[in-house]
Amino acid sequence: MVNKSQLAGFGALAAATALALSACGGSGSGTTPSSSGSAAPATSASSSAPASSSGSLTVWVDSERAAALKDVAADYEKNTGIKVQIVSKATDKIKDDFTQQGASAGGPDVVMGAHDWIGELVKNGIAAPIELGDKSADFSDVAIKASTYQGKAYMLPYAVENLALLRNTELAPEAPTSFDDMIATGKKAGLKQPFVVEQGKEGNPYHLYPFQTAFDAPVFGTDANGDYDASKLLLGQGTKFADWLAEQGKAGTISTEITGDIAADKFAKGQSAYWLTGPWNVKAAEAAGVNFTVDPIPSPTDKEAAPFAGVKGFFVNEHSENKLAATDFLVNYLGTEPVQTKLFESSAVLPALKAAADKAASDPIIAGFQKAGASAVPMPAIPEMGVVFESWGVSQAAILDGKDPQKTWSDLVAKVEKAIAK
Repeated sequence: MVNKSQLAGFGALAAATALALSACGGSGSGTTPSSSGSAAPATSASSSAPASSSGSLTVWVDSERAAALKDVAADYEKNTGIKVQIVSKATDKIKDDFTQQGASAGGPDVVMGAHDWIGELVKNGIAAPIELGDKSADFSDVAIKASTYQGKAYMLPYAVENLALLRNTELAPEAPTSFDDMIATGKKAGLKQPFVVEQGKEGNPYHLYPFQTAFDAPVFGTDANGDYDASKLLLGQGTKFADWLAEQGKAGTISTEITGDIAADKFAKGQSAYWLTGPWNVKAAEAAGVNFTVDPIPSPTDKEAAPFAGVKGFFVNEHSENKLAATDFLVNYLGTEPVQTKLFESSAVLPALKAAADKAASDPIIAGFQKAGASAVPMPAIPEMGVVFESWGVSQAAILDGKDPQKTWSDLVAKVEKAIAK
């Protein structure tokens, strides 16, 4: 079993962050793409700008990040005189609470969240654009792309997560060269269910998306700025994927009988050699005592299997009365290597900042997810993605359970097109 590597503790964080702050403080002369694609002057806040200000910042985070950011908040107050109140919120309530309270006097200045919230938050007028300037080059490309909406950055990213293949190295000593090779190897090992991926009766298109992209069937195309464009629905290109999915359902290699719990149990008991999942299930595999490694997702075609990337980060409230300090706290504190490393230690999810990610990747498990995510694409953050999910998983489940793949897929595309047109 691969053990988690131990990263440096927080003892030197305050000093390191202060140095990083000093280094970042004067970097307000960079450029960042504007919505038109031309360069616009960056106005990244420097640490000296709000240092003479009074007041405070209220930051909403989940319980894990609350503990990780407690000392960071104290350090920021020490250096700037601005108090940062870290408020722990239930993960499943942060978005709704922010939507309802963002414009009120008691709303937060900064909110932790996921990049696929951006479209809705911008539509509701509660997310403020953030000028990263040349700081954006310090983050991974997928993190910056996910944090950008309509040509503007709206989120300071701190973590990137994607699916990968967990492989039991005792049952399958070598990484598979393709999807078919993976299944064949598992069967040679005497496994009835060589490979498991979470589905369930309503399907789970997030977990099947890497295979769908391998058939050149992304959900949406992009515009000239690289943003997802709802007018370019490309689901219709998925007819070959639908046929392949029907074949997997018939063969039992992908099944709606496999829920998340069943997938975890089969991998833990050595009944499956391969498990397509995310970093959130690494601890379960380790606890089961399985000797495993993390591989890129094997493709069923000659094209790469590109999973969705989910990026987590921090938003500035459009209605905050202290946007300058909020931006400074994000860019010059939360966007530094010591802090991003501390956030990584609280979640074991690959940091968005490249320097922190390279440090975290000394752990082979993290390195495996990083390699598997090299082809990852951000989950679309446009509001229209919601109507895709309404029918997507159910349609895929129907195909796996034996419904006509061509008709079912055609009906799916028609439903989505109609819903988007409304």
